[in-house]
Amino acid sequence: MSSDGRLEYDVGSNILRSDVHSAESTDRNPKHMAQVKAPSKTYDVVIVGSGAGGGVAAHVLALGGAKICMLEAGDWFDCTKQSEMFAWPYNAPHRAAGSTAKPFGYFDATLLGGWQVTGEPYTNAPGSDWMWWRARMLGGRTNHYGRISLRMGPYDFKPYSRDGKGFDWPFTYDDLAPYYDKAEELIGVFGTQEGLENTPDGKFQPAPAPRGYEKIIKASCDQLNIPCIPSRLAILTRPLNGRPACHYCAQCGRSCSVNANFNSPGVHIFPAMKTGNLEVRTGAMVREVLVGQDGLARGVSYIDKKTRKDVAVYGKIVVLAASCCETARIMLNSKSNQFPNGIANSSGLVGRYIMDTVGSSVSGFLPILQDLPPQNEDGVGGMHMYMPWWLYKEQNANKMPFARGYHIEIGGGRGLPEAGTLSGSQRLLGGGYGLELKKNLRKIYGSYVHFAGRGEMIPNEDSYCEIDPTTVDQWGIPVLRFNFKWSQDELLQAKHMQETFKEIIETAGGTVTSSAGEDKQWGISRGGEIIHEVGATKIGDNPKTSVLNQYCQAWDVKNLFITDAAPFVSNADKNPTLTISALGWRTSEYIVDQVKKFNVKV
Repeated sequence: MSSDGRLEYDVGSNILRSDVHSAESTDRNPKHMAQVKAPSKTYDVVIVGSGAGGGVAAHVLALGGAKICMLEAGDWFDCTKQSEMFAWPYNAPHRAAGSTAKPFGYFDATLLGGWQVTGEPYTNAPGSDWMWWRARMLGGRTNHYGRISLRMGPYDFKPYSRDGKGFDWPFTYDDLAPYYDKAEELIGVFGTQEGLENTPDGKFQPAPAPRGYEKIIKASCDQLNIPCIPSRLAILTRPLNGRPACHYCAQCGRSCSVNANFNSPGVHIFPAMKTGNLEVRTGAMVREVLVGQDGLARGVSYIDKKTRKDVAVYGKIVVLAASCCETARIMLNSKSNQFPNGIANSSGLVGRYIMDTVGSSVSGFLPILQDLPPQNEDGVGGMHMYMPWWLYKEQNANKMPFARGYHIEIGGGRGLPEAGTLSGSQRLLGGGYGLELKKNLRKIYGSYVHFAGRGEMIPNEDSYCEIDPTTVDQWGIPVLRFNFKWSQDELLQAKHMQETFKEIIETAGGTVTSSAGEDKQWGISRGGEIIHEVGATKIGDNPKTSVLNQYCQAWDVKNLFITDAAPFVSNADKNPTLTISALGWRTSEYIVDQVKKFNVKV
């Protein structure tokens, strides 16, 4: 650091110089000062969070030469050593059924997390019913998510210009496309070149062949003029950068013991650590961003979960990637003389406009699939085919009762039998006992199909998170209180999902076994249930109407950046992880460029 406070740049391989500096004074809550352990050095960058956004930032910046300290609230996780990919359900309690601690099943990769985390509550405002999934582990949700990797399209970046609802992003698809390329080429995504409207193709590995039930669904969709194409998942079908191709055990949700699917530690963090530029601290529950007298970020304060002591870590640049709502929580709790309402919150928009994906599901029984000889339906841990949104022209002509669209995810076939397999079979068989029951269950095994819509929510002023004034977690950190509301657009979208899925099943000669009507709000998911929450620190081109500029840099604090889903302006029907990776890559390269130009000063 130079005498005038600039971030120093060394000509050569390193982007940032990482000398050890003594801690400078900061403006923070006096009640915490006596507890804070003084830092021994100042890093070039402090990154909070190790998921998709934190991982890509660490990867790009560490390879660029920056000395980084990454803070993760959970424990260490290495899928190649800790995965239970090959364990049998019959060797687990209750045949590996889900529980409060493990909602997605006993073998789900999440070490600690779920809708409820012991000692870490959140609250809902009256009339709201938000669910908040946390994954307390290195790599966060990238260890167990579905690996669906869809690019947002040109329409998705300019939705307000198209239908007058929500907001436009401050850049176009073409601006982010090169970073989608980089993300896909690094993490490995399979798919096919289709040339469909607002469904951009990418840098794909070969897609696996469709399974039998998927071929039947595609034939039904062809009759209905619904596109059904190979899915796009971040799972390797060819070796890449020392990672082997998927061996088709279909247990991706347990994490991959050979590192064949995308996870932040295996693809981003461990390679970044090999540079010698990345230090990772686990068990670090971040309380707030520290602010200097000059109004810039000086680092963060966190609670060491083992010692329960406050620790300060200092950095010239702070990157928040703790997950959308956790990032908002940290910012709202980062109060100082300069930022009495939370850091970088002069607009009052931190926490506002949170969104989740619209979800609704239907299941059915296809007689054509029953009583078939055993067949190999191995594949990746997810769908081999999916249906992208296909009614853009009708919406643009105002022929649809709702704005925005959804894609369709499908499931079925002869998956690994476990708790819940063939549940509800009594509705078809009328019950039974002994050998005859087993024979009949084998007859219908693999003949159920499932459809799940994943649609776009339009941001609204009734959906936001704020600090609960009376509740703290076990670490003494004030928790979030959620306000959430679906609009008619989302409810009518769910209705359309229900009707469409029924039509696909019936066209295939099947019968619907589960669905939802108007009395159940068309089966629309609870807010947060799909685990695609985005928003809370929207980007924009005006500091009065946004928290961040187009490069995810805080308007109020030039050395504070965000690389998770909090900067999202909208929540397209494309699952957010790939866009988090691309946007985080773009932001990280911008950080490098700004340091070189001395535009980021500390």
